[in-house]
Amino acid sequence: MSILFEPLRLGDLQLANRIVMAPMTRSRAGSDALPGAEMVEYYRQRATAGLIVAEGTAPSASGLGYCRTPAIYSTEQIAAWRRVTDAVHERGGQIVLQLMHVGRAASHHNKPGGAATVAPSALRAQTRLFTDAAGMVDTDTPQALTLDGINTVIGEYRQAALNAREAGFDGVELHCTSGYLPMQFMASGSNQREDAYGGSAANRVRFVKEVLETMAAAIGAGRVGYRQCPGNPYNDISDANPAETAIALCTAVAPLRLAYLHIMRSPAARLDAFALAREHSDCGLILNDGFDGPSAQAALEAGEGDAVSFGRHFIANPDLVERLQHGLPLAGFDRHTLYTPGVKGYSDYPAYQAATLEVTP
Repeated sequence: MSILFEPLRLGDLQLANRIVMAPMTRSRAGSDALPGAEMVEYYRQRATAGLIVAEGTAPSASGLGYCRTPAIYSTEQIAAWRRVTDAVHERGGQIVLQLMHVGRAASHHNKPGGAATVAPSALRAQTRLFTDAAGMVDTDTPQALTLDGINTVIGEYRQAALNAREAGFDGVELHCTSGYLPMQFMASGSNQREDAYGGSAANRVRFVKEVLETMAAAIGAGRVGYRQCPGNPYNDISDANPAETAIALCTAVAPLRLAYLHIMRSPAARLDAFALAREHSDCGLILNDGFDGPSAQAALEAGEGDAVSFGRHFIANPDLVERLQHGLPLAGFDRHTLYTPGVKGYSDYPAYQAATLEVTP
């Protein structure tokens, strides 16, 4: 049997196989950032993954910034997510929630009234994003977080982790890349602070370390993971030394004994993020970006990581695990429906003759 289909334990998470569904923003949440019936079905269909990492979800109203993305700070949101986790667990799956505070990568058009846009420094991200109300707009200029404000945001992450457990999630993953709040703190270009949260790499990763510490204390370190992509420039992020920053974070959180590090292939030339993670992290490693079945198997057999996450392939292949196991062809997805409302291009992709498949040794 291929190593892809062997069971794996990551902290307190027991995976039936080593195929992970990567978190993907799909912009299907309803009003008040609530997951709806379409999202229940979407995740239910993909529950044969060893682990689902549900899409980036705001821990607070200020953490929202894109249109139609979910959150988990209200009782209604917790109840709505419970329907998703119940559906996944009924099929024997495991699911964790990715907590995503977008920080300055936000527009007030996509936030509830009164919700602030915050960041480590009052520097606007030089990028644009889509809003249902006004089309493409510039991002808002953020408020620089005070020390009290930082403590408030850390507390919001802690409560979000507790809310995720109440909603039935098996754990949480902290989104530390793609130019969102944790990466805004870590990157030298977006963090111009002169206090204990700015300056050196050790100081710039302090916010992330404290978020992970408080979530681990709240729900158990074995149910907490984090996602990292050194050198990712998305959302106007620049860092003078991304490898140094990534190593500083791995070193800072090593004593926590977290469940896993979800490490993405780096776009930076000459920066091997997988090798960096193997050398400097003692967490279980989930590798991400650009894998197919054969390359994922080869990476695991070579000891590069413990599991592999797939994003694009899970969009049009809800039965991706079964297709990989039986060598079946993979369907392509429609790029025009990646972020549009409704079931089309979301939960309407069919399984491949699932009823006739037989499990092979």
